[in-house]
Amino acid sequence: MNNNHNLSNGKITCCQICSNKELINVINLGHQAPCDSLIWPEQLNQPEKRYPLNLQRCKECGLVQIDHVVEPQELFFAEYPYRSGITSTLANNLRNTASTIVKRYQLPKGGLAVDLGSNDGTLLEGFQKENMKVLGFEPTNIANLANEKGIKTIQKFFNDSLVPEIIKKYGKAEVITACNMFAHVSQLGSLIMGAENLLVDNGLFVTESHYLLDLIDTVQYDSIYHEHLKYYSVKSIIKLFEYYNFTVIDIDRIPNYGGSIRVYAKKGKSHEVSTKVENLLKEEVDRGLYNNLIYEDFKNKIKKSKLQLQNLILDGKNNNLKIVGIGCPGRATTLLSYCNLDADALDYIAEQSTSLKLGLFTPGTYIPIVDERIMFEDQPDIAIILSWHYWEPIVEKLRAKGLKSKIIIPLPEVRIID
Repeated sequence: MNNNHNLSNGKITCCQICSNKELINVINLGHQAPCDSLIWPEQLNQPEKRYPLNLQRCKECGLVQIDHVVEPQELFFAEYPYRSGITSTLANNLRNTASTIVKRYQLPKGGLAVDLGSNDGTLLEGFQKENMKVLGFEPTNIANLANEKGIKTIQKFFNDSLVPEIIKKYGKAEVITACNMFAHVSQLGSLIMGAENLLVDNGLFVTESHYLLDLIDTVQYDSIYHEHLKYYSVKSIIKLFEYYNFTVIDIDRIPNYGGSIRVYAKKGKSHEVSTKVENLLKEEVDRGLYNNLIYEDFKNKIKKSKLQLQNLILDGKNNNLKIVGIGCPGRATTLLSYCNLDADALDYIAEQSTSLKLGLFTPGTYIPIVDERIMFEDQPDIAIILSWHYWEPIVEKLRAKGLKSKIIIPLPEVRIID
Protein backbone atom coordinates (compact mmCIF):
# COMPACT_ATOMS: atom_id res chain seq x y z
CA MET A 1 0.00 0.00 0.00
CA ASN A 2 1.22 3.49 -0.82
CA ASN A 3 1.85 5.74 2.16
CA ASN A 4 3.27 9.14 3.04
CA HIS A 5 4.64 8.27 6.48
CA ASN A 6 8.14 9.73 6.07
CA LEU A 7 7.62 13.39 5.21
CA SER A 8 9.90 15.92 3.57
CA ASN A 9 10.13 19.41 5.03
CA GLY A 10 7.87 22.05 3.49
CA LYS A 11 4.45 21.91 1.83
CA ILE A 12 2.45 18.67 2.15
CA THR A 13 0.38 17.90 -0.95
CA CYS A 14 -1.20 14.55 -0.02
CA CYS A 15 -2.54 12.79 3.07
CA GLN A 16 0.08 11.92 5.68
CA ILE A 17 -1.41 8.43 6.10
CA CYS A 18 -2.98 7.19 2.86
CA SER A 19 -1.40 9.53 0.25
CA ASN A 20 -4.81 10.64 -1.04
CA LYS A 21 -4.49 14.02 -2.76
CA GLU A 22 -8.08 15.12 -2.12
CA LEU A 23 -7.58 17.29 0.97
CA ILE A 24 -10.31 19.65 2.18
CA ASN A 25 -9.38 22.88 3.97
CA VAL A 26 -10.71 23.21 7.54
CA ILE A 27 -9.23 26.53 8.73
CA ASN A 28 -6.29 28.83 8.03
CA LEU A 29 -4.60 30.16 11.18
CA GLY A 30 -2.12 32.32 9.27
CA HIS A 31 1.68 32.25 9.33
CA GLN A 32 2.96 31.57 12.84
CA ALA A 33 6.24 31.09 14.66
CA PRO A 34 6.95 27.59 16.03
CA CYS A 35 5.16 27.42 19.36
CA ASP A 36 8.18 26.77 21.58
CA SER A 37 10.66 29.06 19.81
CA LEU A 38 10.70 31.43 22.77
CA ILE A 39 12.61 34.68 22.32
CA TRP A 40 15.64 35.68 24.39
CA PRO A 41 15.89 39.41 25.22
CA GLU A 42 18.85 39.87 22.86
CA GLN A 43 16.79 38.36 20.00
CA LEU A 44 13.89 40.81 20.21
CA ASN A 45 15.14 42.95 17.32
CA GLN A 46 16.12 40.02 15.11
CA PRO A 47 14.01 38.49 12.29
CA GLU A 48 11.74 35.62 13.30
CA LYS A 49 10.81 32.63 11.15
CA ARG A 50 7.11 31.98 10.60
CA TYR A 51 5.43 29.16 8.70
CA PRO A 52 1.95 28.48 7.29
CA LEU A 53 -0.50 26.95 9.75
CA ASN A 54 -3.40 25.52 7.76
CA LEU A 55 -5.60 22.63 8.86
CA GLN A 56 -6.89 20.12 6.30
CA ARG A 57 -8.70 16.80 6.32
CA CYS A 58 -8.40 13.76 4.11
CA LYS A 59 -11.61 12.74 2.39
CA GLU A 60 -10.43 9.12 2.18
CA CYS A 61 -9.13 8.08 5.62
CA GLY A 62 -10.43 11.02 7.68
CA LEU A 63 -7.07 12.21 8.99
CA VAL A 64 -7.05 15.88 9.98
CA GLN A 65 -3.60 17.36 9.47
CA ILE A 66 -1.58 20.51 8.94
CA ASP A 67 -0.15 21.13 5.48
CA HIS A 68 3.43 22.22 6.20
CA VAL A 69 6.36 20.36 7.80
CA VAL A 70 8.86 22.47 9.72
CA GLU A 71 12.32 20.95 10.06
CA PRO A 72 12.30 18.99 13.37
CA GLN A 73 15.49 20.68 14.59
CA GLU A 74 13.61 24.00 14.54
CA LEU A 75 10.81 22.58 16.69
CA PHE A 76 12.68 20.32 19.11
CA PHE A 77 15.92 22.22 19.52
CA ALA A 78 18.48 21.33 22.18
CA GLU A 79 17.32 24.00 24.65
CA TYR A 80 13.73 22.74 24.68
CA PRO A 81 11.76 24.52 27.47
CA TYR A 82 9.11 21.88 28.23
CA ARG A 83 9.26 19.41 31.12
CA SER A 84 6.57 16.75 31.55
CA GLY A 85 7.18 16.52 35.30
CA ILE A 86 6.78 20.21 36.04
CA THR A 87 3.08 19.98 36.96
CA SER A 88 1.92 17.46 39.55
CA THR A 89 -1.27 16.69 37.58
CA LEU A 90 0.61 15.70 34.45
CA ALA A 91 3.33 13.85 36.36
CA ASN A 92 0.76 11.75 38.22
CA ASN A 93 -1.09 11.02 34.98
CA LEU A 94 2.09 9.72 33.36
CA ARG A 95 3.08 7.51 36.30
CA ASN A 96 -0.45 6.13 36.51
CA THR A 97 -0.33 5.38 32.78
CA ALA A 98 2.66 3.10 33.35
CA SER A 99 0.92 1.28 36.20
CA THR A 100 -2.26 0.84 34.12
CA ILE A 101 -0.36 -0.65 31.18
CA VAL A 102 1.66 -3.07 33.33
CA LYS A 103 -1.37 -4.37 35.22
CA ARG A 104 -3.77 -4.58 32.25
CA TYR A 105 -1.33 -6.55 30.09
CA GLN A 106 0.53 -8.37 32.89
CA LEU A 107 3.93 -7.22 31.69
CA PRO A 108 6.79 -9.23 33.22
CA LYS A 109 9.01 -7.87 35.97
CA GLY A 110 12.47 -7.23 34.62
CA GLY A 111 11.14 -6.67 31.10
CA LEU A 112 12.26 -3.61 29.14
CA ALA A 113 9.97 -0.57 28.79
CA VAL A 114 11.01 2.02 26.20
CA ASP A 115 9.54 5.53 26.03
CA LEU A 116 9.88 7.63 22.88
CA GLY A 117 10.01 11.39 23.44
CA SER A 118 10.62 10.56 27.10
CA ASN A 119 11.31 14.15 28.20
CA ASP A 120 12.46 14.18 31.85
CA GLY A 121 11.67 10.48 32.38
CA THR A 122 8.47 10.91 34.39
CA LEU A 123 6.56 8.12 32.59
CA LEU A 124 9.53 5.76 32.85
CA GLU A 125 9.65 6.36 36.61
CA GLY A 126 6.23 4.70 36.69
CA PHE A 127 7.55 1.63 34.87
CA GLN A 128 10.56 1.55 37.20
CA LYS A 129 8.23 1.39 40.19
CA GLU A 130 6.62 -1.65 38.55
CA ASN A 131 10.07 -3.31 38.55
CA MET A 132 10.70 -3.00 34.83
CA LYS A 133 13.95 -1.96 33.17
CA VAL A 134 13.61 1.36 31.38
CA LEU A 135 15.12 3.23 28.45
CA GLY A 136 14.17 6.63 27.08
CA PHE A 137 14.74 8.48 23.81
CA GLU A 138 14.70 12.26 24.05
CA PRO A 139 16.34 14.47 21.39
CA THR A 140 16.64 17.59 23.56
CA ASN A 141 18.78 18.54 26.54
CA ILE A 142 15.90 17.57 28.87
CA ALA A 143 17.45 14.09 28.55
CA ASN A 144 20.12 15.27 31.01
CA LEU A 145 17.49 15.75 33.73
CA ALA A 146 16.27 12.19 33.23
CA ASN A 147 19.77 10.74 33.35
CA GLU A 148 20.47 12.68 36.55
CA LYS A 149 17.43 10.92 38.08
CA GLY A 150 18.80 7.51 37.07
CA ILE A 151 16.49 7.08 34.06
CA LYS A 152 18.75 5.88 31.22
CA THR A 153 17.96 8.22 28.32
CA ILE A 154 19.57 8.47 24.89
CA GLN A 155 19.59 12.01 23.48
CA LYS A 156 18.50 11.16 19.93
CA PHE A 157 15.39 10.97 17.76
CA PHE A 158 14.31 7.32 17.73
CA ASN A 159 14.24 5.57 14.35
CA ASP A 160 14.59 2.11 12.83
CA SER A 161 18.32 2.45 12.14
CA LEU A 162 19.06 2.56 15.89
CA VAL A 163 17.28 -0.71 16.69
CA PRO A 164 20.07 -3.29 16.06
CA GLU A 165 22.40 -1.50 18.48
CA ILE A 166 19.61 -1.09 21.07
CA ILE A 167 18.78 -4.81 20.96
CA LYS A 168 22.46 -5.71 21.24
CA LYS A 169 22.90 -3.53 24.33
CA TYR A 170 19.52 -3.72 26.10
CA GLY A 171 17.56 -6.59 24.53
CA LYS A 172 14.06 -6.46 23.04
CA ALA A 173 11.26 -4.45 24.62
CA GLU A 174 8.02 -5.75 26.15
CA VAL A 175 6.36 -2.37 25.73
CA ILE A 176 7.09 0.85 23.86
CA THR A 177 5.23 4.07 24.66
CA ALA A 178 4.86 7.28 22.67
CA CYS A 179 2.82 9.72 24.73
CA ASN A 180 2.04 13.21 23.46
CA MET A 181 4.59 12.89 20.64
CA PHE A 182 3.11 10.37 18.19
CA ALA A 183 1.44 13.15 16.19
CA HIS A 184 4.67 15.19 16.16
CA VAL A 185 6.86 12.87 14.09
CA SER A 186 7.56 13.66 10.43
CA GLN A 187 9.46 10.37 9.94
CA LEU A 188 6.65 8.28 11.39
CA GLY A 189 7.21 5.28 9.12
CA SER A 190 10.74 4.84 10.44
CA LEU A 191 9.51 5.19 14.02
CA ILE A 192 6.76 2.56 13.68
CA MET A 193 9.06 0.13 11.86
CA GLY A 194 11.61 0.70 14.62
CA ALA A 195 9.00 -0.07 17.28
CA GLU A 196 7.92 -3.19 15.40
CA ASN A 197 11.51 -4.47 15.18
CA LEU A 198 12.40 -3.59 18.77
CA LEU A 199 9.39 -5.31 20.35
CA VAL A 200 9.23 -8.96 21.35
CA ASP A 201 6.63 -11.09 19.56
CA ASN A 202 3.17 -9.94 20.70
CA GLY A 203 4.82 -6.89 22.28
CA LEU A 204 2.78 -3.79 23.05
CA PHE A 205 3.03 -0.34 21.42
CA VAL A 206 1.05 2.34 23.29
CA THR A 207 0.50 5.80 21.86
CA GLU A 208 -1.32 8.87 23.15
CA SER A 209 -2.49 11.72 20.94
CA HIS A 210 -5.06 14.49 20.88
CA TYR A 211 -8.43 13.02 19.89
CA LEU A 212 -10.04 14.75 16.95
CA LEU A 213 -13.58 14.53 18.31
CA ASP A 214 -12.56 16.17 21.60
CA LEU A 215 -10.60 18.85 19.75
CA ILE A 216 -13.72 19.76 17.78
CA ASP A 217 -16.15 19.54 20.72
CA THR A 218 -14.03 21.85 22.89
CA VAL A 219 -12.98 24.22 20.07
CA GLN A 220 -9.31 23.53 20.77
CA TYR A 221 -7.85 25.42 17.85
CA ASP A 222 -5.01 26.44 20.17
CA SER A 223 -3.70 22.86 20.09
CA ILE A 224 -3.08 23.29 16.35
CA TYR A 225 0.58 24.15 15.88
CA HIS A 226 3.56 23.01 13.83
CA GLU A 227 4.64 20.30 16.28
CA HIS A 228 1.27 18.59 15.82
CA LEU A 229 1.28 17.28 12.26
CA LYS A 230 -1.77 15.05 12.73
CA TYR A 231 -5.04 14.97 14.69
CA TYR A 232 -6.15 11.36 14.86
CA SER A 233 -9.60 9.89 14.79
CA VAL A 234 -10.05 6.21 15.61
CA LYS A 235 -10.64 5.49 11.92
CA SER A 236 -7.44 7.21 10.80
CA ILE A 237 -5.16 5.67 13.42
CA ILE A 238 -6.45 2.17 12.64
CA LYS A 239 -5.72 2.89 8.99
CA LEU A 240 -2.18 3.93 9.92
CA PHE A 241 -1.39 0.70 11.78
CA GLU A 242 -2.78 -1.43 8.94
CA TYR A 243 0.42 -0.59 7.01
CA TYR A 244 2.52 -2.39 9.65
CA ASN A 245 2.61 -5.66 11.57
CA PHE A 246 0.36 -4.32 14.32
CA THR A 247 -3.26 -4.71 15.39
CA VAL A 248 -5.07 -1.96 17.30
CA ILE A 249 -6.56 -4.04 20.12
CA ASP A 250 -7.98 -1.38 22.44
CA ILE A 251 -8.48 2.37 22.78
CA ASP A 252 -9.14 4.49 25.87
CA ARG A 253 -10.50 8.02 25.81
CA ILE A 254 -8.59 10.01 28.41
CA PRO A 255 -8.81 13.64 29.62
CA ASN A 256 -5.14 14.50 29.03
CA TYR A 257 -4.46 17.75 27.13
CA GLY A 258 -8.14 18.55 26.82
CA GLY A 259 -9.11 15.12 25.43
CA SER A 260 -6.89 12.38 24.01
CA ILE A 261 -6.94 8.74 22.95
CA ARG A 262 -4.60 6.09 24.29
CA VAL A 263 -4.17 3.47 21.58
CA TYR A 264 -2.94 -0.05 22.37
CA ALA A 265 -1.42 -1.77 19.33
CA LYS A 266 -0.09 -5.31 19.60
CA LYS A 267 2.61 -6.72 17.36
CA GLY A 268 1.07 -9.24 14.97
CA LYS A 269 -2.12 -9.47 12.94
CA SER A 270 -4.24 -12.10 14.71
CA HIS A 271 -5.19 -10.54 18.03
CA GLU A 272 -8.61 -10.13 19.62
CA VAL A 273 -9.93 -6.56 19.42
CA SER A 274 -11.90 -4.87 22.21
CA THR A 275 -15.52 -3.95 21.49
CA LYS A 276 -14.60 -0.40 22.55
CA VAL A 277 -12.84 0.08 19.22
CA GLU A 278 -15.96 -0.72 17.20
CA ASN A 279 -18.09 1.43 19.51
CA LEU A 280 -15.79 4.43 19.02
CA LEU A 281 -15.83 3.97 15.24
CA LYS A 282 -19.63 3.95 15.33
CA GLU A 283 -19.72 7.09 17.49
CA GLU A 284 -17.50 8.92 15.00
CA VAL A 285 -19.86 8.08 12.15
CA ASP A 286 -22.93 8.96 14.21
CA ARG A 287 -21.39 12.34 15.11
CA GLY A 288 -20.73 13.14 11.45
CA LEU A 289 -16.96 13.23 11.84
CA TYR A 290 -16.47 12.45 8.15
CA ASN A 291 -18.89 15.05 6.79
CA ASN A 292 -18.34 18.73 6.01
CA LEU A 293 -20.95 20.13 8.41
CA ILE A 294 -19.08 19.41 11.65
CA TYR A 295 -15.98 21.21 10.32
CA GLU A 296 -17.93 24.26 9.17
CA ASP A 297 -19.41 24.50 12.66
CA PHE A 298 -15.93 24.10 14.19
CA LYS A 299 -14.57 26.93 12.03
CA ASN A 300 -17.45 29.24 12.96
CA LYS A 301 -16.98 28.56 16.68
CA ILE A 302 -13.27 29.35 16.39
CA LYS A 303 -14.02 32.71 14.78
CA LYS A 304 -16.66 33.48 17.40
CA SER A 305 -14.34 32.69 20.33
CA LYS A 306 -11.62 34.87 18.80
CA LEU A 307 -13.95 37.86 18.61
CA GLN A 308 -15.24 37.28 22.15
CA LEU A 309 -11.73 37.30 23.59
CA GLN A 310 -10.59 40.29 21.54
CA ASN A 311 -13.64 42.31 22.58
CA LEU A 312 -13.19 41.48 26.25
CA ILE A 313 -9.55 42.55 26.23
CA LEU A 314 -10.25 45.69 24.18
CA ASP A 315 -12.96 46.69 26.62
CA GLY A 316 -10.58 46.12 29.54
CA LYS A 317 -7.82 48.17 27.95
CA ASN A 318 -10.25 51.01 27.20
CA ASN A 319 -11.01 51.04 30.93
CA ASN A 320 -7.30 51.04 31.89
CA LEU A 321 -7.42 47.54 33.36
CA LYS A 322 -4.26 45.51 33.87
CA ILE A 323 -4.52 42.19 32.00
CA VAL A 324 -2.04 39.30 32.21
CA GLY A 325 -1.77 35.69 31.12
CA ILE A 326 -1.23 32.68 33.36
CA GLY A 327 0.90 29.79 32.09
CA CYS A 328 2.74 29.58 28.79
CA PRO A 329 2.13 26.18 27.17
CA GLY A 330 2.85 25.67 23.48
CA ARG A 331 -0.82 26.14 22.70
CA ALA A 332 -0.64 29.73 23.98
CA THR A 333 1.39 30.71 20.91
CA THR A 334 -1.44 29.72 18.56
CA LEU A 335 -4.15 31.45 20.60
CA LEU A 336 -2.18 34.67 21.09
CA SER A 337 -1.04 34.84 17.45
CA TYR A 338 -4.43 34.02 15.93
CA CYS A 339 -6.17 36.54 18.19
CA ASN A 340 -3.47 39.19 17.59
CA LEU A 341 -2.77 39.57 21.31
CA ASP A 342 0.68 41.00 21.96
CA ALA A 343 2.42 42.96 24.73
CA ASP A 344 -0.04 45.83 24.22
CA ALA A 345 -2.85 43.45 25.19
CA LEU A 346 -1.18 41.43 27.98
CA ASP A 347 1.33 43.08 30.30
CA TYR A 348 3.07 39.75 30.91
CA ILE A 349 2.53 36.01 31.28
CA ALA A 350 3.11 34.50 34.73
CA GLU A 351 4.82 31.10 35.06
CA GLN A 352 5.80 28.97 38.06
CA SER A 353 9.07 29.90 39.76
CA THR A 354 10.68 26.66 38.53
CA SER A 355 9.81 27.28 34.86
CA LEU A 356 12.58 27.20 32.27
CA LYS A 357 10.73 29.97 30.37
CA LEU A 358 11.23 32.82 32.86
CA GLY A 359 12.90 35.87 31.36
CA LEU A 360 11.98 34.92 27.79
CA PHE A 361 9.30 36.30 25.45
CA THR A 362 6.47 34.59 23.58
CA PRO A 363 7.14 33.77 19.91
CA GLY A 364 5.34 36.01 17.45
CA THR A 365 3.74 38.24 20.10
CA TYR A 366 6.74 39.16 22.32
CA ILE A 367 4.98 39.13 25.68
CA PRO A 368 7.44 38.87 28.62
CA ILE A 369 7.29 35.71 30.76
CA VAL A 370 7.78 36.43 34.46
CA ASP A 371 7.76 34.69 37.83
CA GLU A 372 4.20 34.27 39.12
CA ARG A 373 5.21 36.01 42.35
CA ILE A 374 5.07 39.29 40.42
CA MET A 375 1.42 38.59 39.57
CA PHE A 376 0.52 37.89 43.20
CA GLU A 377 2.10 41.22 44.17
CA ASP A 378 0.43 43.13 41.31
CA GLN A 379 -3.06 41.61 41.71
CA PRO A 380 -3.97 42.48 38.07
CA ASP A 381 -7.59 43.21 37.19
CA ILE A 382 -7.88 40.28 34.76
CA ALA A 383 -5.85 37.08 34.38
CA ILE A 384 -6.34 34.79 31.37
CA ILE A 385 -5.55 31.11 31.93
CA LEU A 386 -3.70 29.94 28.82
CA SER A 387 -3.46 26.33 30.07
CA TRP A 388 -7.24 26.45 30.15
CA HIS A 389 -7.64 22.69 29.66
CA TYR A 390 -6.48 22.32 33.30
CA TRP A 391 -8.32 25.40 34.54
CA GLU A 392 -10.06 23.93 37.60
CA PRO A 393 -6.97 22.84 39.59
CA ILE A 394 -5.14 25.97 38.42
CA VAL A 395 -7.88 28.29 39.70
CA GLU A 396 -8.03 26.42 42.99
CA LYS A 397 -4.27 26.89 43.52
CA LEU A 398 -4.34 30.54 42.46
CA ARG A 399 -7.15 31.39 44.88
CA ALA A 400 -5.40 29.48 47.67
CA LYS A 401 -2.29 31.60 47.04
CA GLY A 402 -4.35 34.78 47.27
CA LEU A 403 -4.99 35.85 43.67
CA LYS A 404 -8.04 38.14 43.64
CA SER A 405 -8.14 38.94 39.89
CA LYS A 406 -11.06 38.15 37.64
CA ILE A 407 -10.07 34.98 35.81
CA ILE A 408 -10.82 34.36 32.14
CA ILE A 409 -11.15 30.86 30.66
CA PRO A 410 -10.72 31.52 26.89
CA LEU A 411 -12.08 28.26 25.45
CA PRO A 412 -14.27 26.54 24.36
CA GLU A 413 -16.02 29.87 24.86
CA VAL A 414 -14.99 32.85 26.95
CA ARG A 415 -16.00 32.52 30.63
CA ILE A 416 -15.37 34.96 33.48
CA ILE A 417 -14.74 33.70 37.02
CA ASP A 418 -14.97 36.44 39.64
